[in-house]
Amino acid sequence: MAHSGINVLFEGSNFARLMGGLWTAVWIAAISLIIGLALGTIFGLLRTLKSRIIRLILLLYLEFFRIVPTIVLLFLVYYILPRQFNVNMPATWMAVLAFSLWVAAEFSDIVRGALESVPKHQRESGLALGLDQWQLFRYVLLPQTVRLELPATINLATRVIKTTSLLMTISIMDVINVGQQIVEANNQSHPTGVFWVYGLIFILYFIVDYPLSLWAKRLTAKQHY
Repeated sequence: MAHSGINVLFEGSNFARLMGGLWTAVWIAAISLIIGLALGTIFGLLRTLKSRIIRLILLLYLEFFRIVPTIVLLFLVYYILPRQFNVNMPATWMAVLAFSLWVAAEFSDIVRGALESVPKHQRESGLALGLDQWQLFRYVLLPQTVRLELPATINLATRVIKTTSLLMTISIMDVINVGQQIVEANNQSHPTGVFWVYGLIFILYFIVDYPLSLWAKRLTAKQHY
Protein backbone atom coordinates (compact mmCIF):
# COMPACT_ATOMS: atom_id res chain seq x y z
CA MET A 1 0.00 0.00 0.00
CA ALA A 2 3.09 2.23 0.15
CA HIS A 3 2.55 3.27 -3.44
CA SER A 4 -1.21 2.86 -3.59
CA GLY A 5 -2.84 5.45 -5.83
CA ILE A 6 -5.17 6.64 -3.09
CA ASN A 7 -2.22 7.81 -1.03
CA VAL A 8 -1.61 10.63 -3.49
CA LEU A 9 -4.76 12.34 -2.19
CA PHE A 10 -3.34 12.68 1.31
CA GLU A 11 0.34 13.32 0.68
CA GLY A 12 1.50 16.74 1.81
CA SER A 13 -1.19 19.36 1.23
CA ASN A 14 -2.80 17.66 -1.79
CA PHE A 15 -6.23 17.21 -0.22
CA ALA A 16 -6.29 20.77 1.13
CA ARG A 17 -5.26 22.06 -2.30
CA LEU A 18 -8.12 20.16 -3.95
CA MET A 19 -10.58 21.61 -1.43
CA GLY A 20 -9.17 25.07 -2.07
CA GLY A 21 -9.59 24.55 -5.81
CA LEU A 22 -13.20 23.49 -5.27
CA TRP A 23 -13.84 26.59 -3.18
CA THR A 24 -12.42 28.77 -5.98
CA ALA A 25 -14.84 27.20 -8.46
CA VAL A 26 -17.80 27.53 -6.08
CA TRP A 27 -17.26 31.18 -5.15
CA ILE A 28 -16.76 32.18 -8.77
CA ALA A 29 -20.01 30.39 -9.67
CA ALA A 30 -21.86 31.92 -6.70
CA ILE A 31 -20.84 35.53 -7.38
CA SER A 32 -21.49 35.08 -11.11
CA LEU A 33 -24.99 33.83 -10.33
CA ILE A 34 -25.75 36.72 -7.99
CA ILE A 35 -24.64 39.33 -10.54
CA GLY A 36 -26.09 37.47 -13.51
CA LEU A 37 -29.50 36.89 -11.91
CA ALA A 38 -29.77 40.58 -10.99
CA LEU A 39 -28.88 41.70 -14.52
CA GLY A 40 -31.02 38.97 -16.05
CA THR A 41 -34.05 40.13 -14.07
CA ILE A 42 -33.66 43.65 -15.45
CA PHE A 43 -33.10 42.40 -19.00
CA GLY A 44 -36.07 40.05 -18.71
CA LEU A 45 -38.33 42.90 -17.64
CA LEU A 46 -37.08 45.04 -20.52
CA ARG A 47 -37.82 42.23 -22.97
CA THR A 48 -41.51 42.46 -22.09
CA LEU A 49 -41.71 46.14 -23.10
CA LYS A 50 -43.35 47.22 -26.33
CA SER A 51 -40.16 48.80 -27.70
CA ARG A 52 -39.02 46.70 -30.65
CA ILE A 53 -35.52 48.19 -30.57
CA ILE A 54 -34.94 47.20 -26.93
CA ARG A 55 -36.35 43.72 -27.50
CA LEU A 56 -34.21 43.24 -30.62
CA ILE A 57 -31.01 44.33 -28.86
CA LEU A 58 -31.64 42.02 -25.91
CA LEU A 59 -32.61 39.16 -28.21
CA LEU A 60 -29.31 39.55 -30.09
CA TYR A 61 -27.52 39.66 -26.74
CA LEU A 62 -29.19 36.40 -25.72
CA GLU A 63 -28.46 34.67 -29.04
CA PHE A 64 -24.80 35.72 -28.89
CA PHE A 65 -24.28 34.04 -25.53
CA ARG A 66 -26.25 30.99 -26.62
CA ILE A 67 -24.27 30.50 -29.83
CA VAL A 68 -20.74 31.28 -28.63
CA PRO A 69 -19.23 28.42 -26.54
CA THR A 70 -18.42 29.34 -22.95
CA ILE A 71 -14.75 28.51 -23.41
CA VAL A 72 -14.58 31.10 -26.23
CA LEU A 73 -16.19 33.69 -23.93
CA LEU A 74 -13.52 33.00 -21.33
CA PHE A 75 -10.78 33.45 -23.91
CA LEU A 76 -12.35 36.68 -25.21
CA VAL A 77 -12.61 38.16 -21.73
CA TYR A 78 -9.22 36.91 -20.53
CA TYR A 79 -7.13 37.71 -23.62
CA ILE A 80 -8.99 40.36 -25.64
CA LEU A 81 -10.19 42.78 -22.95
CA PRO A 82 -6.74 43.36 -21.37
CA ARG A 83 -5.09 43.93 -24.76
CA GLN A 84 -7.75 45.93 -26.58
CA PHE A 85 -9.37 47.87 -23.73
CA ASN A 86 -6.59 47.91 -21.13
CA VAL A 87 -8.75 46.12 -18.57
CA ASN A 88 -6.48 44.69 -15.89
CA MET A 89 -8.21 42.39 -13.41
CA PRO A 90 -7.25 39.06 -11.85
CA ALA A 91 -8.19 35.99 -13.89
CA THR A 92 -10.79 35.00 -11.29
CA TRP A 93 -12.69 38.27 -11.77
CA MET A 94 -12.38 37.98 -15.53
CA ALA A 95 -14.11 34.62 -15.19
CA VAL A 96 -16.81 36.19 -13.00
CA LEU A 97 -17.41 38.79 -15.72
CA ALA A 98 -17.75 36.16 -18.45
CA PHE A 99 -20.03 33.91 -16.40
CA SER A 100 -22.16 36.83 -15.18
CA LEU A 101 -22.87 38.03 -18.72
CA TRP A 102 -23.72 34.47 -19.76
CA VAL A 103 -26.05 33.95 -16.76
CA ALA A 104 -27.71 37.33 -17.39
CA ALA A 105 -28.49 36.33 -20.98
CA GLU A 106 -29.93 32.95 -20.05
CA PHE A 107 -31.88 34.22 -17.04
CA SER A 108 -33.39 37.09 -19.01
CA ASP A 109 -35.18 34.53 -21.18
CA ILE A 110 -36.38 32.65 -18.09
CA VAL A 111 -37.76 35.88 -16.60
CA ARG A 112 -39.41 36.91 -19.87
CA GLY A 113 -41.07 33.52 -20.25
CA ALA A 114 -42.32 33.52 -16.65
CA LEU A 115 -43.74 37.04 -16.93
CA GLU A 116 -45.50 36.32 -20.20
CA SER A 117 -46.98 33.10 -18.79
CA VAL A 118 -48.96 35.02 -16.14
CA PRO A 119 -52.59 35.06 -17.35
CA LYS A 120 -53.61 38.34 -18.96
CA HIS A 121 -56.76 38.63 -16.87
CA GLN A 122 -54.67 38.82 -13.68
CA ARG A 123 -52.82 41.83 -15.04
CA GLU A 124 -56.09 43.46 -16.04
CA SER A 125 -57.61 42.73 -12.62
CA GLY A 126 -54.64 44.34 -10.87
CA LEU A 127 -54.88 47.46 -13.00
CA ALA A 128 -58.63 47.59 -12.43
CA LEU A 129 -57.99 47.63 -8.68
CA GLY A 130 -55.91 50.77 -9.11
CA LEU A 131 -52.43 49.26 -8.94
CA ASP A 132 -49.70 51.10 -10.79
CA GLN A 133 -47.09 49.22 -12.86
CA TRP A 134 -44.67 48.82 -9.94
CA GLN A 135 -47.40 47.57 -7.57
CA LEU A 136 -48.67 45.23 -10.28
CA PHE A 137 -45.20 43.76 -10.65
CA ARG A 138 -44.58 43.52 -6.90
CA TYR A 139 -47.89 42.08 -5.74
CA VAL A 140 -49.21 40.19 -8.78
CA LEU A 141 -46.44 39.28 -11.22
CA LEU A 142 -43.41 38.76 -8.96
CA PRO A 143 -44.91 36.09 -6.62
CA GLN A 144 -46.05 34.03 -9.60
CA THR A 145 -42.93 34.45 -11.73
CA VAL A 146 -40.62 33.42 -8.86
CA ARG A 147 -42.54 30.16 -8.48
CA LEU A 148 -42.51 29.53 -12.23
CA GLU A 149 -38.86 30.36 -12.84
CA LEU A 150 -37.29 28.72 -9.77
CA PRO A 151 -36.75 25.22 -11.26
CA ALA A 152 -35.15 26.66 -14.40
CA THR A 153 -33.01 28.97 -12.27
CA ILE A 154 -31.70 26.07 -10.19
CA ASN A 155 -30.91 24.12 -13.37
CA LEU A 156 -29.00 27.15 -14.64
CA ALA A 157 -27.03 27.22 -11.39
CA THR A 158 -26.01 23.57 -11.81
CA ARG A 159 -24.86 24.32 -15.37
CA VAL A 160 -22.73 27.22 -14.16
CA ILE A 161 -21.11 25.09 -11.45
CA LYS A 162 -20.29 22.33 -13.94
CA THR A 163 -18.93 24.82 -16.46
CA THR A 164 -16.39 26.09 -13.92
CA SER A 165 -14.38 23.05 -15.03
CA LEU A 166 -13.26 25.31 -17.93
CA LEU A 167 -11.52 27.72 -15.57
CA MET A 168 -8.27 25.81 -15.95
CA THR A 169 -8.07 27.06 -19.55
CA ILE A 170 -7.32 30.59 -18.29
CA SER A 171 -4.87 29.43 -15.62
CA ILE A 172 -7.20 29.68 -12.62
CA MET A 173 -6.31 27.24 -9.85
CA ASP A 174 -9.69 25.54 -9.68
CA VAL A 175 -10.15 21.95 -8.58
CA ILE A 176 -9.51 20.57 -12.10
CA ASN A 177 -6.27 22.52 -12.49
CA VAL A 178 -5.06 21.49 -9.03
CA GLY A 179 -5.96 17.87 -9.74
CA GLN A 180 -4.02 17.95 -13.02
CA GLN A 181 -0.95 19.32 -11.24
CA ILE A 182 -1.14 16.63 -8.57
CA VAL A 183 -1.45 13.88 -11.19
CA GLU A 184 1.52 15.18 -13.19
CA ALA A 185 3.69 15.59 -10.09
CA ASN A 186 2.98 12.05 -8.89
CA ASN A 187 2.70 10.19 -12.19
CA GLN A 188 5.91 8.21 -11.64
CA SER A 189 5.45 7.27 -7.97
CA HIS A 190 1.66 6.79 -8.15
CA PRO A 191 0.70 5.69 -11.69
CA THR A 192 -2.89 4.92 -10.64
CA GLY A 193 -3.26 8.20 -8.77
CA VAL A 194 -5.05 9.75 -11.76
CA PHE A 195 -8.09 7.55 -11.09
CA TRP A 196 -8.28 8.55 -7.44
CA VAL A 197 -7.73 12.25 -8.07
CA TYR A 198 -10.32 12.56 -10.80
CA GLY A 199 -12.61 10.17 -8.96
CA LEU A 200 -12.56 12.53 -5.98
CA ILE A 201 -13.18 15.53 -8.25
CA PHE A 202 -16.20 13.71 -9.72
CA ILE A 203 -17.55 13.07 -6.21
CA LEU A 204 -17.00 16.70 -5.18
CA TYR A 205 -18.91 18.04 -8.19
CA PHE A 206 -21.65 15.48 -7.57
CA ILE A 207 -21.98 16.54 -3.92
CA VAL A 208 -22.33 20.20 -4.94
CA ASP A 209 -24.62 19.71 -7.95
CA TYR A 210 -26.87 16.76 -7.13
CA PRO A 211 -28.87 18.38 -4.28
CA LEU A 212 -29.63 21.33 -6.58
CA SER A 213 -30.68 19.02 -9.40
CA LEU A 214 -32.92 17.04 -7.04
CA TRP A 215 -34.48 20.24 -5.71
CA ALA A 216 -35.26 21.42 -9.25
CA LYS A 217 -36.91 18.09 -10.11
CA ARG A 218 -39.11 18.21 -7.02
CA LEU A 219 -40.20 21.78 -7.72
CA THR A 220 -41.03 20.87 -11.32
CA ALA A 221 -43.05 17.87 -10.16
CA LYS A 222 -45.03 20.05 -7.72
CA GLN A 223 -45.91 22.50 -10.48
CA HIS A 224 -47.49 19.69 -12.50
CA TYR A 225 -49.94 18.86 -9.73
